Amino acid sequence: MSGFLVGAATGILSGFGIGGGSLLILWLTIFEGTAQYAAAGINLLYFLCCAPAALVSHFRNHLIDKRAALWCALAGCITSPLASLAAGAIPTDWLRRLFGVLLLVLGFKELFSKNRSSDQSPQ
Repeated sequence: MSGFLVGAATGILSGFGIGGGSLLILWLTIFEGTAQYAAAGINLLYFLCCAPAALVSHFRNHLIDKRAALWCALAGCITSPLASLAAGAIPTDWLRRLFGVLLLVLGFKELFSKNRSSDQSPQ
């Protein structure tokens, strides 16, 4: 039952763009003892279920820059196979450490960056 509740909570957070997938990976590896590679695979499947709902909502609210989305999709198609090969070559301990560093960097960036929308006056 706890897995269902964590999945539902992280799904809702993902819909708001909070990063529920990262939280899911932390849950799986720390509390469930799932191997890092398996947790990443589960997260990819999870993303495939959550992303379409968020995409429809953001598209309806005109929150998607179509040109930027196209460039990101093209870059992702090129770099995903390369990143997959790199992840397969990196030992699991190093992969966990790199993921932890990434989460810390992103957390500090979010914590100490100015919110651009609050800096702009309404027009």
